[in-house]
Amino acid sequence: MYNHHYYNKNLKEFARELRSESVSKAEKRIWKAFLSRKQFKGLRFLRQRPIDYFIVDFFCPELKLIIEIDGNSHFQKPEYDSYRQERLKSLGFEIVRYTEGEVLQNLESVHSSLTHVVHCLQTND
Repeated sequence: MYNHHYYNKNLKEFARELRSESVSKAEKRIWKAFLSRKQFKGLRFLRQRPIDYFIVDFFCPELKLIIEIDGNSHFQKPEYDSYRQERLKSLGFEIVRYTEGEVLQNLESVHSSLTHVVHCLQTND
């Protein structure tokens, strides 16, 4: 069921649907601004990546870094989000979260924060 980075091929079609049909404004904005085409520090980011039993918003395989953009739905299910985050951390992933509001209203701050996270992960290798 799993291969590299706990990739779950059983969720592949669902992830493809999410990439094409239900992408939030914030996800589109951060993707176009600096995550697509190796724009961010030359790192490759994947969108809507199936990992374990979850689909994460963005994933950088080189750093095992997951970026989650939290919209309104996340505020309605904090227990599930907590479980999901702890499960992914237990598999060795680093997770950083931003709210939709942060991405839409202060993209520069998100970029600075992510630059810091990436720098820390690269110097810890």
